[in-house]
Amino acid sequence: METTRRKSRQRERIYELIKSSTDHPTAQIIYDTLKLEISALSMGNVYRNIRILIEQGLVVSRDFGDGVEHFDAMTHMHYHFVCEKCRRAIDFTMPVQESITRDAQKLSKHTITGHTIQFFGICDKCRAKKKKN
Repeated sequence: METTRRKSRQRERIYELIKSSTDHPTAQIIYDTLKLEISALSMGNVYRNIRILIEQGLVVSRDFGDGVEHFDAMTHMHYHFVCEKCRRAIDFTMPVQESITRDAQKLSKHTITGHTIQFFGICDKCRAKKKKN
């Protein structure tokens, strides 16, 4: 039985923020960004609404190795670029290599349902800062 949730302005704004972001905000970034706009917002509200968005399939949680949970409104399989300097995680536009999943399934006794790829390097913003200095 699916629970029907009433609309929430906070949830809508949190979703809009995640959806418009290309660098996968954390709960803290979401809170800091929306706190001035929504005075009643708390970290608890942010986490609760993010969990609802995840349950609804509108948002996914991502781990970029920095010990903090990031959120992404692009729920389909896609790749990411992680800057080694600023740790920003950015969507990387490249066709998904479905053959990787098929090849992994052939080699595994497990059921393989997908894969992730993260590219690492120095982002354009950090590279530009270095050139300036």
